[in-house]
Amino acid sequence: MPKNSKAVKRAELDDDDVTESVKDLLSNEDACDDSFRKSTLAVSAAAGEKAREAEEGACGVEEERPAWSSKLQYILAQVGFSVGLGNVWRFPYLCQKNGGGVTQRWADSLSEKYPLQDGDGVWKIDLQDNLCAYLVPYLVLLVLIGIPLFFLELSVGQRIRRGSIGVWNYISPRLGGIGFASCVVCYFVALYYNVIIGWSLFYFSQSFQHPLPWHECPLVKNKTSTYVMPECEKSSATTYYWYREALDISDSISESGGLNWKMTLCLLAAWAMVCLAMIKGIQSSGKVMYFSSLFPYVVLICFLVRALLLKGSVDGIAHMFTPKLEIMLEAKVWREAATQVFFALGLGFGGVIAFSSYNKRDNNCHFDAVLVSFINFFTSVLATLVVFAVLGFKANIMNAKCVELNAKKIVGYLGNEISHDLIPHHINFSHVSNEDYQQITEVIRGVMESDYSRLGLDSCDIKEELNKAVQGTGLAFIAFTEAMTHFPASPFWSVMFFLMLVNLGLGSMFGTIEGIITPIVDTFKVRKEFLTVGCCLLAFSIGLIFVQRSGNYFVAMFDDYSATLPLLIVVFLENVAVAWVYGTDKFFEDLKDMLGFTPFRYYYYMWKYVTPLLLLALLSASVIQLSMAPPSYSAWIQELAQEQSLSYPPWGLAVCITLVVTAILPVPVVFVLRYFNIMDENAGGMSTISYKKGRMIKESVRRTSRTREEDEGDDTSLIQGKTPSEAPSPMPPNSSSRKQSGSKQADSSTNGHYSIGYLMADTPDMPESDL
Repeated sequence: MPKNSKAVKRAELDDDDVTESVKDLLSNEDACDDSFRKSTLAVSAAAGEKAREAEEGACGVEEERPAWSSKLQYILAQVGFSVGLGNVWRFPYLCQKNGGGVTQRWADSLSEKYPLQDGDGVWKIDLQDNLCAYLVPYLVLLVLIGIPLFFLELSVGQRIRRGSIGVWNYISPRLGGIGFASCVVCYFVALYYNVIIGWSLFYFSQSFQHPLPWHECPLVKNKTSTYVMPECEKSSATTYYWYREALDISDSISESGGLNWKMTLCLLAAWAMVCLAMIKGIQSSGKVMYFSSLFPYVVLICFLVRALLLKGSVDGIAHMFTPKLEIMLEAKVWREAATQVFFALGLGFGGVIAFSSYNKRDNNCHFDAVLVSFINFFTSVLATLVVFAVLGFKANIMNAKCVELNAKKIVGYLGNEISHDLIPHHINFSHVSNEDYQQITEVIRGVMESDYSRLGLDSCDIKEELNKAVQGTGLAFIAFTEAMTHFPASPFWSVMFFLMLVNLGLGSMFGTIEGIITPIVDTFKVRKEFLTVGCCLLAFSIGLIFVQRSGNYFVAMFDDYSATLPLLIVVFLENVAVAWVYGTDKFFEDLKDMLGFTPFRYYYYMWKYVTPLLLLALLSASVIQLSMAPPSYSAWIQELAQEQSLSYPPWGLAVCITLVVTAILPVPVVFVLRYFNIMDENAGGMSTISYKKGRMIKESVRRTSRTREEDEGDDTSLIQGKTPSEAPSPMPPNSSSRKQSGSKQADSSTNGHYSIGYLMADTPDMPESDL
């Protein structure tokens, strides 16, 4: 229709049609702004109930969205999610494995108080080795990768106020699969992570007895004699209790062995706790955070104080800082540090986005990102100090037992293999110290030379005991439990330790489940209570594979293959979506509008250039590592009472591949569907989904002309202040259409987004709007 006829046509419209056009004009303003409210109310007075419903549809979602009771509650939730079991048993292992460094002055003071028997008895430390060889890469990568990406996730969640699915559909519809992939990874991790909480609950329940049940090996009695259980005798009491009493583990992943009923009940209890805490969303889980986030710090500080009062704790801490600076130059150290930074902050899981989506829009999320990141780092350092102090005490206990046992051997050899003249006169075999034993063995080794090995004397070196690197379940359920058996009042410390593990696990589980529940509720408008219960019931049913006798092997499989590679891909695409698809300049303007100040230019270059390159390098290194090392797992062989590395059977390899592919599959699927407009509502016959008063309603949609989109500008920009209800729906957004059979399909906006407007009057003769 010619444009000069539009005025004539509009004059023919009734009052309702005119008010609809005015309302459509006002839809370009901030629907939650006070001035807009007044304007809309004025229009509503003329238009009646229909205009009021339109305004409610625009702002209803924000009004009903839950919010944190206080800033402290929100910070504790983010800290509880980011600080997890990895801070306690992964970070200390990496620090021990890759070494550290101290200044020579401190080393000299250690030499005076705790001389080492390694030649001249002093701590040999080069002056240039003055920084921890693992902490340096970790801190560098925390600043280059961790804080910028953590800030990015906090920002998009707070601004768009949606879960991961809605956020990435809004930023880039073709990359909307990022949100779905994030939910899949979250669910995979939740499946096995809660099993670890179940293990901690089992040990917690067994800690209320004295002596602790893993204090010593069990005895087997028959008609003629009593003997120690062979499997326990070949290993240790805590190792035996973990593998045989707790897990009752099979010899390989192919031997199911049936369900372990004790662990099944513990898993049920763990999921029940998660379900009850999450059933009301942040209203229920937020209150639990006060305890679950703060209690671990109380326990860690108590353990550190108690451990420092025990003999040998300083040896462990000093070993933590033993310099291995040359290792810092290896690429593997940087890759491991980057991976630890990546997972320590919970990037890519969706929990960070979900938690921040319940914030006010003017919250200073930059301060939150820096604060939570460094709280996480200092928590890791605190946990490392505790672990090494306790392991130092344990090493001294084990070393004393070794000296006592080997001293008895030497006494037996005296007069036969060993001459009395070789023993220094000041040695008293009723009480042989470590220094005395080292002096005796050095003399004997120097005299007997090649014949020394047949004596079977152990070195009994504390450093060798401390060099036995343990991580994960081996640290928590074997090494640490063994150390606690030597604590005074050991049941009390065992109860505290495993209660701490339960709380650390629950804090991370809350964020993980929130990363699943929030996006689905925002997108599909289902009842949160029903979804939470259904999610937990399904997870418990699937989780039964982890409480078989072979369940520990499946936990290791999921830990290795369901999260690492998919999460790296997810976060890399998140970075690309914001920096290159949406635009770093536009995102910076959004942040300025939201925060009230412009963030440091540092983040501009990090998001646009540095972090994508570093993530791509880390992703490539992970792929190379997976391709070079054939998939394998550590199996506990009962007959040998030791671990052996076994290759996965063919079906196991298929499961490993399926886990990786399933986790990242939503990304290409959604991209293809959007690229070929298969998800377009005109092609698919779907109607637009909008939200009103917490209900999902289907609206008939109208087409929007290119002229309208050009006049509106980039209506997908976050800085325009649009509420999520005005922005493209978290459901797959499609170009809107009128109910005219002959109108043309609307073009997408310049950055690939689609606009969704209010309903227009169903007037077949009405021309396309110029607004």
